[in-house]
Amino acid sequence: MLLTQDQEMVRDAVRAFAQEQLWPNAPRWDKEHHFPRQAHQGLAELGAYGICVPEEFGGANLDYLTLALVLEEIAAGDGGTSTAISVTNCPVNAILMAYGNAEQKKAWLTPLAQGKLLGGFALTEPHVGSDASALRATAVRDGDSYVLNGVKQFITSGKNGQVIIVIAVTDKGAGKKGMSAFLVPTDAPGYQVARLEDKLGQHSSDTAQINLDNCRIPVENRIGAEGEGYRIALGGLEGGRIGIAAQSVGMARSAFEFALDYAKQRESFGQPLFSHQAVGFRLAECATRIEAARQLIWHAASLRDAGKPCLKEAAMAKLFASEMAEQVCSAAIQTLGGYGYVGDFPLERIYRDVRVCQIYEGTSDVQKILIQRALA
Repeated sequence: MLLTQDQEMVRDAVRAFAQEQLWPNAPRWDKEHHFPRQAHQGLAELGAYGICVPEEFGGANLDYLTLALVLEEIAAGDGGTSTAISVTNCPVNAILMAYGNAEQKKAWLTPLAQGKLLGGFALTEPHVGSDASALRATAVRDGDSYVLNGVKQFITSGKNGQVIIVIAVTDKGAGKKGMSAFLVPTDAPGYQVARLEDKLGQHSSDTAQINLDNCRIPVENRIGAEGEGYRIALGGLEGGRIGIAAQSVGMARSAFEFALDYAKQRESFGQPLFSHQAVGFRLAECATRIEAARQLIWHAASLRDAGKPCLKEAAMAKLFASEMAEQVCSAAIQTLGGYGYVGDFPLERIYRDVRVCQIYEGTSDVQKILIQRALA
């Protein structure tokens, strides 16, 4: 698949920023668990917060393929930063574009797309991961408000974000049709960050457990009608999987390129390490897997841009890309030997950052279930 000149221009601009501003600082952010606000502001100025959002709502009015390109480049610079940007674009922006009313788009989508707000998505709970129909968090109508109670788990930007889309139960007897979606500002009364998770990687993006303790929000913060929450959540996750797949490629690419450069410079038995067939073949396989994953992503994104179903293709892209990325990072570490294992080199950080791509936005097993159903 060939890119347009505009797509290449956007990709190159974000690549330059990522390599100049993200990549050199990522080791420090990782060690300090630092959320890089200045870097996020720079990405917002490039339009990265609202790639697919129409211009009338402050976005760049571009397509999902361009979003995939942007997320790959950001992830190549820093995995955690790419996750925060990915979640804001999709599912958060995507849900508001598809289901938000005019007032919600003006009040929330516009500042999100402009990078004035960072968004999050709260579906998972301590006892509920892939089985989204078993949610326990509730939202009860009380006059002109809803009162939310419950606990949400593993929420990206739960602390540093300003607005979270929360999926909660409004009718306990209706199953999947008893769930609704709400815009919850993180400064709302009753919104509490219970703890920040001590994670393996992606330390530049916070992951929080959220307590909703009689959290009161206005009725106008409900997205769509009561009972549409499950459908809204699944719709947002479809596009989100394309984003996670693109992140996986970006991180894998960084690890691969670092290992390739090292193998060409390091000498072993009187010749470059890369000249040894064992190493050259290993890196050839890595290059092939990265490109195969990229093409799966571009295909899924192109289908979504054309308004065609892409549930299966998005699941395939996420499954293959996320598992490929761990394999490539492992191969890159193997290429450097002991140097790949230590913190003075970036590979161990990238390896830690990329592991979660097989978990969030639906585990690899869930992707296989989706693909299996599509094949039935």
